[in-house]
Amino acid sequence: MPKILPAKDTLTICFAHAAYQMADRFAARGTGIRHFQVRSLEELAARIGEADVVVVSMLWRNQLLHAARRLCFVQSISAGTDQYDKALFAEKSVRLASAAGVNARAVAHHAMGLILALARLIHTGRDNQASKTWRGMISDIGRREDELTGKTLLIVGMGRIGATLARIAKAFEMTVIGVKRDAATGAEGADEVHATARLPELLPRADIVVLTCPLTPETEGLIDAMALARMKPTAHLVNVARGRVVDEDALITALTQRRIAAAALDVTREEPLAAASPLWAMPNVLITPHTAGETRRYEDNVIDILLDNIERLWRGEIALRNGIV
Repeated sequence: MPKILPAKDTLTICFAHAAYQMADRFAARGTGIRHFQVRSLEELAARIGEADVVVVSMLWRNQLLHAARRLCFVQSISAGTDQYDKALFAEKSVRLASAAGVNARAVAHHAMGLILALARLIHTGRDNQASKTWRGMISDIGRREDELTGKTLLIVGMGRIGATLARIAKAFEMTVIGVKRDAATGAEGADEVHATARLPELLPRADIVVLTCPLTPETEGLIDAMALARMKPTAHLVNVARGRVVDEDALITALTQRRIAAAALDVTREEPLAAASPLWAMPNVLITPHTAGETRRYEDNVIDILLDNIERLWRGEIALRNGIV
């Protein structure tokens, strides 16, 4: 049986994140709930015994459960929950919920920004600015800035992010094809939706392929050498999912040999991306450092989920918003 969450006047929440201003934003809500913030794993390990609720993401270590004598509930700050041992949480009767959807708008907006940057050559414009180069007009039609109207966008992963991106892309008069695990669950704003198994036959139709899918055993290495070979030589690949969805070595080869035209990567196989990676210096690659999900509203969006789940636990409800355990 899950532990019973203490009443409001005795509840203590620990916010654990190296950068986010979780405690400050929570205090602004005026809930009257006792809370504190830690910024490091060492601080979290030292104080986790004081907390009934922990709000955390990358500072989490599963061995902390053994010292968390009061802990009833962990609200993840991130949408991903790979770092949590679900079986151990169940064994310790500690509930767990993710922050899925908390930054869906931000990631979709970032993906659209990357799409536009590649199409309008904004990334090379920044390079020219840094070198104080005033680029002349381009006579080669195939190397000029392009328009998105009439282009075909293939979105791999039609969850909250993919569906939001589909709606944005339609405003640019693009044709949107979605790929999802269960195509029967709806179009989500796309012109067409197909099962993931049909991805190989859809890739040749796409001018832009955007990855917004979760990393699972089925999606790891999904965009491999064979998939890249099926894409148009003029196609762009945008990855705001997880780095391991793409075979990075195969991508580097495809970009070097111009089998595809360009890539925009918010995520890479290993993060931070190694200084020796050839991706850094490739003119047809745009890199952002896993910042697609960053937003000034992030803390408040997480706190909305946290407070909803605390209320549910106080009411004795089993179902949590984004509940995992």
